[in-house]
Amino acid sequence: MSTKHTGKLTFLGTGTSQGVPVITCECRVCKSTDTKDKRLRSSVLIQLHNTIIGIDAGPDFRQQMLRAEVKQLDAILLTHQHKDHIAGLDDVRAFNYQRNADFPIYCTPAVETALQREFYYAFEPKPISGVPRFSIQHIEKGLFNVNDNPIEAIEVWHHRMPVLGFRIGDLAYITDAKTIDDDQKAKLHGLDILVINALHEYKHSSHLNREEALELIEELQPRKAYLTHISHLFGQHQEIGSRLPSNVFVAFDGLELSFEYSC
Repeated sequence: MSTKHTGKLTFLGTGTSQGVPVITCECRVCKSTDTKDKRLRSSVLIQLHNTIIGIDAGPDFRQQMLRAEVKQLDAILLTHQHKDHIAGLDDVRAFNYQRNADFPIYCTPAVETALQREFYYAFEPKPISGVPRFSIQHIEKGLFNVNDNPIEAIEVWHHRMPVLGFRIGDLAYITDAKTIDDDQKAKLHGLDILVINALHEYKHSSHLNREEALELIEELQPRKAYLTHISHLFGQHQEIGSRLPSNVFVAFDGLELSFEYSC
């Protein structure tokens, strides 16, 4: 018999691959004094009753762990292999030292291939002292478990690249999506909270823009939706929010959400 629990999602980062502010940019968003316009690369922390999970570990991973005062991390789920989602994995070694064990990384075989290339020194048979050590757990779209917590991996398309989103109970987190096949959309109905990427107002080949994200939200009918993976071209936090339906919100770094799940 399953038991109902309340989980917590914390947005560690809500920016696009360059973050906000962008290096050298003098636009009013990058120069904004509103802390909600300061966006690290997209990532979240999921706190369950017995497990703490990170989704993605981009270049800001160290800063995000320190800022959120994360003292325990049990696994990282990787959505895909682009640098803004994996580049911080070298700093997993802090948790290697704490656990005195290899660190669980859940990803597709294609993502593991990229990790072997980017972090070759962590995969050597006799690595030097102090390198990160990964315990790779292969996943594909469909159900899997982390410490007996059921999670559904949902495949979306980042142009031609398959990317995994994740559903945990009444919550789904999707980033770097442009399209979603109908059979995968079917797994996104009945949500309390949908987190979805919305890069900016303009058409983009591999990301949803505002209009496309709102169309998807209208189709899926979650109770609430939060936009993430935000570009400085989208505008300032407050003005983005003023152009959204009443049940759609702009996520920001540090925002915390509660959700229900069963295990």
